[in-house]
Amino acid sequence: MRTIAFGPAILVGALMGVGAANAMTLTSPDIKPGAKVADEQVFNGWDCTGKNVSPALSWSGAPKDTKSFAVSLYDPDAPTGSGFWHWWVANIPATVTSLPKGAGGGTGLPEGAVQPHNDFSLAGYGGPCPPKGKPHRYVITVYALKVDKLDVDDKASAAVFGFYANANALAKATLTGLYGR
Repeated sequence: MRTIAFGPAILVGALMGVGAANAMTLTSPDIKPGAKVADEQVFNGWDCTGKNVSPALSWSGAPKDTKSFAVSLYDPDAPTGSGFWHWWVANIPATVTSLPKGAGGGTGLPEGAVQPHNDFSLAGYGGPCPPKGKPHRYVITVYALKVDKLDVDDKASAAVFGFYANANALAKATLTGLYGR
């Protein structure tokens, strides 16, 4: 009996390993996992003095039936009760697997991509700018989507973008940087 149960367990474990090997990944030359976010990416305003340049991002391992991508930057540690959305960009074609540094300012975005207002009430990228004290986590997520476009425009809130991205996600990958002052 133990031999029979052991065989399927090995098969399931092997299949899970194959899925993990094909997992989606997100990398950046500008933000290293768990490292401090550079001043270049920090917001310029609200008592912060960074350059507010979005990081270069690259992703791989998306499912073959991916039709588009979306990217977000979120601070779950913001003292708002609901976190703080720093950036959304959606309707990135499935043929695109990277964004250049500064794309959050509108330069280098693929045609048709949309960026709604962030929680700074500005369209596009808004870098880290936490209150003074403990460093915050800044979670960048790329979503592989099963739709060509999210059914939203740049007037939708960041929360609405999050709703549609999560509802249509086939896979996602994250990269988390830290910033405090």
